Amino acid sequence: MPVSESMVQEVVQEVLAKMQISDTASGKHGVFADMNDAIAAAKEAEQTVRMLSMDQREKIISNIRKKTHENAEVLARMAVDETGMGNVGDKILKHHLVADKVPGTEDITTEAYSGDRGLTLVEMGPFGVIGAITPCTNPSETVLCNTMGMIAGGNTVVFNPHPQAIKTTIYAINMVNEACLEAGGPDNVACTVEKPTLETSNIMMKHKDIQLLVATGGPGVVTAVLSSGKRAIGAGAGNPPALVDETANVRKAAQDIVNGCVFDNNLPCIAEKEIVAVDSICDELMNYMITEQGCYLASKDEQDKLVATVMDSKGKLNRNCVGRSAKRLLEMIGVTVSDNIRCITFEGPKEHPLITTELMMPILGVVRVKDFEEGVKTSVWLEHGNRHSAHIHSLNVEHITTYAKALDTAILVKNGPSYAALGFGGESICTFTIASRTGEGLTSAKSFTKKRRCVMQDSLCIR
Repeated sequence: MPVSESMVQEVVQEVLAKMQISDTASGKHGVFADMNDAIAAAKEAEQTVRMLSMDQREKIISNIRKKTHENAEVLARMAVDETGMGNVGDKILKHHLVADKVPGTEDITTEAYSGDRGLTLVEMGPFGVIGAITPCTNPSETVLCNTMGMIAGGNTVVFNPHPQAIKTTIYAINMVNEACLEAGGPDNVACTVEKPTLETSNIMMKHKDIQLLVATGGPGVVTAVLSSGKRAIGAGAGNPPALVDETANVRKAAQDIVNGCVFDNNLPCIAEKEIVAVDSICDELMNYMITEQGCYLASKDEQDKLVATVMDSKGKLNRNCVGRSAKRLLEMIGVTVSDNIRCITFEGPKEHPLITTELMMPILGVVRVKDFEEGVKTSVWLEHGNRHSAHIHSLNVEHITTYAKALDTAILVKNGPSYAALGFGGESICTFTIASRTGEGLTSAKSFTKKRRCVMQDSLCIR
């Protein structure tokens, strides 16, 4: 039987009522009024988790996967209702992707060296209690993929989530702890506070029992954790360009780029944010985008209205526009379109504020360049040195190679939509913490471990 809107709303309200997400949320699994209490609880749980066998950890992770599948629609609906960002359908897909493709204990491996003088093992050990900061763009997805990887490494985690997504985050954390308890593990493997603030974040970053910090968000929060004096993983901003050269399959490029851009209303940091198109195919590309891929061509006047609507005079984004659909954004400037419109496009210079700024909205400005060489230089300029993600559509291997070296990003997608990099239609693991700034790239269980060397001299070599 198809699920109606009212049925989903009833489920969400029932779940929220059961959880009693309010000022009295203390006592729920992993939720505390005070950050110090949250860290203490995670520390106590960590003493158990670090001693669990790999099989026991994997049982916990498997149960988290199961509950993620079961709660994908509820989590998706909660996030959209709470933040106003993204769309339910794509968020459901993202949760299933997390459940299926986030690595578990298989990511924890051992290196061995043997020779005449004995045997050396290099193993991955836990940090202990990890402090994590999560965004409102992918709140539950980030909590779930981080927690699975951190538990696989023998850690526990304390989250300081974005206040705009606290209910969704609490639900995910509660679900993780229930999954752990059902699988025979301890409570409080993932913890948080009822009311996250800058103060609770500072307490977490400075606390003596936090051994590793993981920040997923904008440049400010990443800079904060990197300035903490602790080991930190920083997953910051990007402004991924998609370059289309003269050898590309232009029709497919239009389809892939728009599909990647509009996925969850452009919230993923890896999503295509602007297009750089070689002059000889630029008109053809835009024609396919408009006539076949549901793009609305914005006039100069409409572009100006969009700029004034989605950001202020200092370039700060309007939160009420982030993650909204193309139809909704056009409604904000007085333009009415059909439901078939899913992206806004226009041609402009690379300095155009809707092109040079990472919007996290389904707006795709197109920069026309004379040739591939200019396209590479323009793409490098637009990516702003974040070295996060970039995309290219080309059948010329030399062009792809040159572009990859010039952009030097953690992710490069060739001839496909951006989400292929997260395993959705591509061969990859899934994560929503992509640490370009600190070099880990797509984080997974091994990212949350430290190497330990065990040496046996003159023994256990049986060659």
